Amino acid sequence: MSGKTIVILGAGVGGLVAANELRRLLPAEHRVVLVEKNARHAFAPSFLWLMTGDRRPEQIARDVRQLVRPGIEVIVAEAQAIDLANRRVQTSVQSVNYDYLIIALGADLAPEAIPGLAEGAHTYYTFDGAAKLRDALQAFNGGKVAVVVSALPYKCPGAPHEGAMLIADTLRKRGLRNKSEAHLFTPEPQPMPVAGPVLGDAVKQMLTDKAVAFHPLHKLTAVNASARELSFEGKESFTYDLLVAIPPHRGPRLAREAGLTNEAGWVPVDRATLKTKPENVYAIGDATVIPIPGRWKPDVPLVLPKAGVFAHAQAEVVAHRIAAEIAGAETQRAFFGDGYCMLEAGEDLAGFAYGNFFAEPSPQIELRQIGSLWHWGKVLLEQWWLAPYGPRREALRLALTLGGKGLGIPVVV
Repeated sequence: MSGKTIVILGAGVGGLVAANELRRLLPAEHRVVLVEKNARHAFAPSFLWLMTGDRRPEQIARDVRQLVRPGIEVIVAEAQAIDLANRRVQTSVQSVNYDYLIIALGADLAPEAIPGLAEGAHTYYTFDGAAKLRDALQAFNGGKVAVVVSALPYKCPGAPHEGAMLIADTLRKRGLRNKSEAHLFTPEPQPMPVAGPVLGDAVKQMLTDKAVAFHPLHKLTAVNASARELSFEGKESFTYDLLVAIPPHRGPRLAREAGLTNEAGWVPVDRATLKTKPENVYAIGDATVIPIPGRWKPDVPLVLPKAGVFAHAQAEVVAHRIAAEIAGAETQRAFFGDGYCMLEAGEDLAGFAYGNFFAEPSPQIELRQIGSLWHWGKVLLEQWWLAPYGPRREALRLALTLGGKGLGIPVVV
């Protein structure tokens, strides 16, 4: 058997899991090549804790090479072009031929898409942004904080609500609760509409309990940074003292230029196998678009949320399917749409939502009662993800898996 080369673009959650699982499954004669422009990997779920000052930057970042199995080739370079016809990827340092390609490039942030947003807003959706927002919150002396979902879609459907609650909790700890207001604006009709009205109502209650004013159906059109004013489509403007935004998202440029995306800029894939139209090309995670049962509006179908838990599960499916094909074996491994989310609320408390997003006639999602258990589960997940390969990492993985089984939750690690 001649050796095959599998190239993975992007070392986020999906890319790292795909590379590690392929290296575990494949004999040494097959190359697993991971291309990533950043030498250090930052754990995005912990950006919220960086924002609140509960983590330091160095605690939530690792060298990418620490997080991969031995035998994985890591190319620290920017992927610049995909040549589908010749099965080749051009990077900023070299070109790499592939037999299989996995696109795990995530979603790009585009604050410039809304006038004034880039100049007027903080964000915790980036590593540097979360650190700058931490400093802004520590210097804040009171007033109106606006957390704004600026456009759809966006990754991590629970993060806007978590961020608003953690900001409110931070202000409370600083003795500013009576001098401050926390507001959450979104173009959606309810929190996490893909999960249904029951969960939406539960999250609204969590926001109310944390003194966060919720403003649905507010589509941001512009930011006047000098006047500190938000403009919304068909709604009254809002004056803020501190603006925190979830910026507009767009699909990765590389995939768009390769002709792999739909008109909206996202990569369509088979929902079970994650295959794209070109042969031996897969896409996973936030770069993809996967329709699911149900509709957000009468004329707007639901799509699978962009979240690390799905990227993780999809990466395992793709790795097993590629390994089976190389070995000439059959596999029924498929992505079934199961997912979960821990919703941080402050005071070491969190909620936990999980369920099947492929369920008919619409996703079936359950929210467990808020408590400290889910917060510490997220802490354990963070510690496992950032642990270098070795006995400690395996022990943390086993603890997460057994803990999930004990609670009747299919935790993917």
